[in-house]
Amino acid sequence: MVRVAVVGSYGAGLTMRVPRSPDAGETVSGGVFSPGPGGKGSNQAIGAARLGARVSLLTAVGDDDFGRAARALWREEGVAADHVLTAGAPTMVGFILVEPSGENRIAIAPGALDELDAAAVEPFRAEIAAADILVVSMEIPEEAVAAALRAGRDAGTATLLNPAPARPLPDDLWPLIDVITPNQTEAPVLLGLPGDHGLEDEELVRRLCERTGGAAVLTRGGEGALVAREGVTTRVPPHPARTVVDTTGAGDSFTAALAVALAEGRPLAEATSFAACAGAHTVTIAGVVPALPTRDQLSVLMGTDR
Repeated sequence: MVRVAVVGSYGAGLTMRVPRSPDAGETVSGGVFSPGPGGKGSNQAIGAARLGARVSLLTAVGDDDFGRAARALWREEGVAADHVLTAGAPTMVGFILVEPSGENRIAIAPGALDELDAAAVEPFRAEIAAADILVVSMEIPEEAVAAALRAGRDAGTATLLNPAPARPLPDDLWPLIDVITPNQTEAPVLLGLPGDHGLEDEELVRRLCERTGGAAVLTRGGEGALVAREGVTTRVPPHPARTVVDTTGAGDSFTAALAVALAEGRPLAEATSFAACAGAHTVTIAGVVPALPTRDQLSVLMGTDR
C-alpha cells in the first residue's frame, strides 16, 4: 500500500444549487441548499484513501461542530488525522453556488486555517518522511505551504503542489516542487503574467516545468491536460464525462488520483490519464465527498482491472 501525506485545508461546504448566479445586489430564489464537508486538503486525502492509499492529513479545524464532524469523517474514511490542529478560530466555511450547467462560484472564510503555520508542520515531518508522495494545496497560509515543501525536500519525499487558489510563488519555493498541477487560469498567476499574456498552453506548461526543474501538469477541462517533463510536452486526452452535474470537486479528485498513481510508480502521462478519469467520474455526481471515486469505480469506468 502506497503512503500519501497531505497538507492542506478542511472546511464546511455550504452549497446552494441555483437557477442562475445573482448579479450584484440581486436576490435569486429557487435554490436548493445542502451542507457538507470540503476543503482541498481533506478532499484530496479522502480521495487518495478511497483509491487505496494509506493517508495522513495535516490541516486545522475549530473546536466546533464542523470540526468534530470533520474528525468523525476522517475516521470513517480511514484518513489518519492525529496531527490535525484544533485552532481557536472557527472551522473554515465555504459558500458555493452551483448553476444548472454544473459551473460553480465559491467564497471562503478561512477561520482556523489562518492558524496553520510553520510550527504546525514540524510534528508532521515524520509523516512526510514516511510517505511516497506529499500533496500540498494552497488554501492555507504560505508559510505552511513553504514549510511542508521544505520538509518533503529534506526527507527526499516526492512533492506535488496543487496551486489552488493560485498566487505568485516566491522564487525559493519553485525548486522544492517535483510536480505542479495548475489549470489554465492558475498557470499565468503562478508565473506572474498579465491577464492578456497571449501565450499558448504549451508555452505555459513549458515555463512551469522550467521553473520547478521537475514536471508540470496543466489541466484543461474538457481538453484534457498537457504534461511537461525534461523539455518534452505530452498531450493527455480527456476522459469524457457521461454528464456534468457539479464540477466542484473535480480538481481535488484529479489531484488525489494523480498522487496515488505517481506513488505507485506510474509514468507521469499514464498517471495523468488515471487522474483525468477520476475527475470525469466526480463531475457526474452532486457534492464533493459523495463524488470521490473508489478504485473499483475507476476500474469500471476505464474498462480495466487497475
